[in-house]
Amino acid sequence: MAREQAGVGTPELYDDTGSELLTGEAVALDLHATGFALRAAGAIIDALVYLGSYAVVVASLIWIALSSGAEEAVFGIITISCLVLCIVVAPIMVETLSHGKSLGKLAVGARIVRDDGGAITFRHSAIRALVGVLEIYMTLGGLAALVGLLNERSKRLGDLLAGTYAQYERVAKMPTPVFAVPMELASWATVADVARMPDQLARRIAQFLSQATKLDASRRPYVAASLLAEARPYVHPVPDGVNPELMLAGIAVVRREREAAALALEAERLKRLEPALRGSGRQIR
Repeated sequence: MAREQAGVGTPELYDDTGSELLTGEAVALDLHATGFALRAAGAIIDALVYLGSYAVVVASLIWIALSSGAEEAVFGIITISCLVLCIVVAPIMVETLSHGKSLGKLAVGARIVRDDGGAITFRHSAIRALVGVLEIYMTLGGLAALVGLLNERSKRLGDLLAGTYAQYERVAKMPTPVFAVPMELASWATVADVARMPDQLARRIAQFLSQATKLDASRRPYVAASLLAEARPYVHPVPDGVNPELMLAGIAVVRREREAAALALEAERLKRLEPALRGSGRQIR
């Protein structure tokens, strides 16, 4: 599962030691590779679909050629052309247009992405499809299975050459932690003025607080201080000497509670106005 990206345009760095992608703010995006068994099941489904399509298309074109009295050489051209169309061109177009999906991948909950987590392009799809002719169809999947068993992300040879892997998208969603105002900021929260922040900054703060325990100990204070510096223009007053991480938690809670109160007040006002609105509606009719 890819957790929400920390910010638009944020540089990313893949951590080869695990299944996480680290953004420039050192926030971990939890990405899971599809297991070998699921990848094999998806590949079998795709192969059956493409080969079945090939059989149907070839049979239809040959029947049309026979009906029109075509020469024998035409049958060979039809067979080869349809084979290339169904096991090379079709997979390339399907993966490119669907951004890494196919019928088999939809069935197992997988999607082909780049090693950095981004969407694949025509080049990636073309490399995978061309190499797939060798490792899937010519070796009946034996080469793909062998290579997939030898690496932790279950990559086949086409993935290694294209720089892609199968990302699993059916991981259970992690619950978002609910924070309370830290005791050190209880008195501050009663007088604090927290203005509306840009949505991107608010998301980054919330994501940092939920992932803080997973960050590197040397990086964590720096990220908290950087986020607090960005949030300062929207908060008054900002007490001196307070731990930046605690301050971010206090800001997040105050902002959440006041926005919830504002929404509740708006709903109450609309409820009070509802009879008047209904009455004016009857008069207009």
